[in-house]
This record gives sequence, structure tokens and C-alpha cells, in this order.
Amino acid sequence: MKTADNKKKITLALMVAMFLAAVEGTVVTTAASTIAKDLNGFENISLVFSAYLLTSAISTPIYGKLADLYGRKNVISIGIIIFLIGSTLCGFASSMDMLIGFRAIQGLGAGAIFTLTYTIVGDIFTLAERPKIQGSLGTVWGIAGLVGPLLGGAFIDLLTWNWIFFINIPFGILSIFLIQRNLKESFEKKKQIIDYAGIGTLTAAMLVFFNIFLSAEMFDDSRIFILVSVAATLLLLVAFYRIEQKAVEPIVPLEILTRTNQMINAISFLLAAVLIGVDVYMPIYLQNVLGFSPTVSGLALISMTITWLIAAVVLGRMIIRHGGKTATIIANVILLLGVLLLPTLGIQTPLILVILYVAVIGFGLGGAMTILTILIQESVGYSQRGAATATNSLLKTLGQTIGISIFGSLFNLFIVQYFNDNGIWGVNPNDLYGLSAQGITLTGQQVILALNSSLHVVFIIFAVLVFIALMLSVMLPKISETVKKEGKNREETTTMTNKKWA
Repeated sequence: MKTADNKKKITLALMVAMFLAAVEGTVVTTAASTIAKDLNGFENISLVFSAYLLTSAISTPIYGKLADLYGRKNVISIGIIIFLIGSTLCGFASSMDMLIGFRAIQGLGAGAIFTLTYTIVGDIFTLAERPKIQGSLGTVWGIAGLVGPLLGGAFIDLLTWNWIFFINIPFGILSIFLIQRNLKESFEKKKQIIDYAGIGTLTAAMLVFFNIFLSAEMFDDSRIFILVSVAATLLLLVAFYRIEQKAVEPIVPLEILTRTNQMINAISFLLAAVLIGVDVYMPIYLQNVLGFSPTVSGLALISMTITWLIAAVVLGRMIIRHGGKTATIIANVILLLGVLLLPTLGIQTPLILVILYVAVIGFGLGGAMTILTILIQESVGYSQRGAATATNSLLKTLGQTIGISIFGSLFNLFIVQYFNDNGIWGVNPNDLYGLSAQGITLTGQQVILALNSSLHVVFIIFAVLVFIALMLSVMLPKISETVKKEGKNREETTTMTNKKWA
């Protein structure tokens, strides 16, 4: 009973921590305009978001390895403390440059939360229990996406924008208290060798790579900048690979990069791109094409959050019965059916159909993401689970970063193409509603049709990516028996394992 109670408290602590890190990425969106006006920094407003995402992505593999070396409890607690320090500093920021720097500190802490919550779940919960818990963590993201903008608006209306950062402090402290009190670990304490060269090289590679998406538009010839940056990234990754081959405790152990793990990471990469695409472009469709308010748009997407949790439990349990490969294929088939419905959306589609389509997509994504995380964790032992989970998290972040950049470019390109095909030239897709000042007059109906046409192209790209993910799922090695046996073994050894956390 004590163990079950500890698990509940640990789950609560992880959900609180995950919500803090997830909602911080969305709550600022509502307050961004007010913050930029107050701090006189509209030109740098995008960096407020980019700095947070960049440092959280770069730090994930580092936290994963440190957790393998020093234990999950203390490392995630340190991460939450860094997050709270960053939050406090953000609340006291008096300039845009200060806010951007403090958001970077926040992101450093968030990297630990994003990675180690799932790692801890893999440690203390059985294979049968994990789908429900990981599904719950997944729904936290959906809830954060809905609640974040509402909280941001409420704090601005009732208090000041500073409180969107200060409010994190009591909940972060609660999360640390519950983790420290209930998560008991037992591992060999010895002097560890830190892979500083690997950390530095990987960080440099990720900084250069992510900077492509942050700064490419600032250069007159962006193609040269992109080519140089890609070349530098590849050289740094080659150097990183050679360093890891010789490192005593590599930040990314090469033995975890098996053929199966590489395919799972590739599928995760593709589906993460689709996830961010759905999160960004479905609200655009609902608000700019169908004309619904942001509130209605947010409520319509709740169906995705609900089916995500259902799928995580239902399809997650299929791993034990039918194996990981079968469960992954089923999830991707359902997801493919969902995204294939999106190009049928028009300018007069009933809202109920949109809700149903999004629900199907949520079911497929929720099932697939949960299964892939479980498979990654089951493929390695305790001493490498943090690094494996962190590597998978990093690939998901890369998928989202690259995906949203490609989707955005295609979206803008086909908006222009639509108007060109209709004899209208010189349209700026970033200023569709203010073109009269440029001597171009567009009707509201023309804008709606252009957006709908361009969205269809993006939706088709979603389908292509999911189809590739499905093909990779079919090509996965026969891992069903391994996972079944692993699940049975974990069930049999649950009592022994839980002594570490009792």
C-alpha cells in the first residue's frame, strides 16, 4: 500500500512538473504582445520563445546521461530548481534582452523535466501500468495548450505579466518536495567520469543547427548561411561520434543506437513533425478559414487530448498482448486515416466533422507516441534508460523544429501560388490582411480560399510523413516476443524493484 501511495504521489509530482514546463511554452503567447510593449522589444519577440525551446532541446541528452550516472531524483530536482530560478528572473526582467537570457535559463531547467519525467515512469511502473501514466503525461501537453493562453490573459487582466512567471514557484516547490519525499533510489555511488568533450561538441552542433531556423532570414543570402551552417553541424557531429567512441561514459552511448532504436527514433522524428503541424495549423484553419474564435478553436481541439489518453491506455496495453511492432503499426494506420481526412476540409465544413477528424488524429498520435517511448525504454537497461529517453526526446524536438520550418515555407509559398494562379501578383503571405496599403485589394473570401488551398498542401505533407512512418513501422524487427518477455519479467520482478522506491 505504501508503494502504491508513493507511486501516486510521484505521478502527481511528475504531472505538476510537466505542466509547468509545458504551459510555460504557451502561457507566454498571450502575454507576448503586452510584454514586448512594456519592455520595448517587439523586434525580438520571437527570441522569447526560441531561447526557451533551444536550451531545453540542447540540455535533454545531458540530463539523460547525468540521471544515469547520479540518479533521477536529484537531477530532475536540480532541473526544476534551475527552471524556478529562470522563472523568478524572468518575472523581474526589466529589458527584452534580460528576458530572453532568463528564458534561456528556464529552458535549461525544462530540459530535465521533459526528459526525466518519462525516464522515471519507465523506472518505477510496470509495462502494464506505463501506458496510462505516460498517456496522462501526454494529455498534460494538451491541457497546457488550452489553459496556457487563458492563464496568460487572466494574469494580464487581473495582475501584471510578471505573474505568469512567479506563479511557477509554489508548484515547482511542491513537485520537488513530492519527488524528494517519495522517490527512493538505490544505485552504486562512485566517482563518475563526465564526458565534457562530448557535451561540448554536441551542444555546439545543436546550437549551430537550431540557429539555422532562428537566424536564416537575417542574412541577405540565406542559402549560403544555411549551407555553411549545415556543413558545420555535420563536422561537429562527426567529431562528436569519434569522441563518443573513445569516451569512458559517453553522453550518448553508441550501443543504444541499435537498428531497432534508430528506426523507432526515425518514426518519432516524423510523428513529432506531424504533431507540431497539427497543433499550429488546425487552429489556423478553425479561426481563419471557418471563422471561429480562439476560444471555440481551443475547445474543438480538446477531442485530441481526450483520445490521446484513451489511445495511450488501449494501444499501450497491446504491447504485452501483441508486441510493440503490431501496436505501432495499428497506431500509425489510425493516424494515417485521420490525416487523410484533413484535405477534405473546406470553407463550410461543419465543426463537428473537424472535431471528429482531430479526435482520430489524437488517437493515432497518442497511441504511437506512447508506444514508441515504451519501446525505447524497454530496449535498454536502467543504467542507459535516461540517455535513451533523452536521445528520443532530442529527435522529437528536431522533428518539430525542422517540420514547422518546412510547413511554414510551404504554407507561404502556396498562398502566393494561389494568388498568382488567379492573376494577383505581389502578395505578401505575412500581411494578407493589410495589403491595401501596398495597392493590393483582397476580399475576405479570397483570403479564406487561399488559406484553405495552402492548408490542403500542408495536410497532404502530413499524410506523406505518416505514410513513411507507417512503412518504417512495418520494417521494424520482430520485437514482440522480446517486449512480451520483458513485460512478464518486469511484472515478476516488480516487488523486488519497488523495494528501491518503497
